[in-house]
Amino acid sequence: MAFKDFTSIAHVQETYNLKYTEDNYIVFSSLLPSTAFIEEFDFSCNYIDIFSSEVSRRENIIYPVLKDVYKSYAENFSIWSGKNIKHDEVLNGKPDYMFSSKSELGKTVIGHPVAIIAYENQNIFNKTWGKCLAEMLAAQKINNDFSIPIHGIVTDGELWQFGKLENALFTKSKTRLILDAVDDIFGALGYIIESSELYFKQ
Repeated sequence: MAFKDFTSIAHVQETYNLKYTEDNYIVFSSLLPSTAFIEEFDFSCNYIDIFSSEVSRRENIIYPVLKDVYKSYAENFSIWSGKNIKHDEVLNGKPDYMFSSKSELGKTVIGHPVAIIAYENQNIFNKTWGKCLAEMLAAQKINNDFSIPIHGIVTDGELWQFGKLENALFTKSKTRLILDAVDDIFGALGYIIESSELYFKQ
């Protein structure tokens, strides 16, 4: 079994006895896209069919957003693409993207995971949330401190959804952002990382 085998939020809940709630917990940070990002993103929108395929959405929307956000926090955090994590034979696999604290061992080693980002490519968000929540649970167990929030984001590039796992409670954010509100997406992602600095800032 692996992360992708979890087919819904309820599937993970029932397997690991997690509670579910919804709340407007995101407080937007002041982080905004850089000028370089805006220029590159405008170019991509004007000249590239950025929504034509999964690869295009990943390369032209999702990773550029995550990377530009990350640049503001690179001293204390790391960003990963397709990096394997494993708690046991069930909770294992490769999250699409992940933010972690920076490891003392250098940029080749994962520190403490703080946010999991999952790509949705079939407009079945609940199924992808099952995978994402399983990844968040593995991250929580790897950190070995269930009180540290693990954040999750599910996106197809156009729609961005958010959740967090604390102890045995998964909270789905009522905040859902679209790509046209890119400033708010940056503010939400900035909040996620900044709220993790309390636990992991060096």
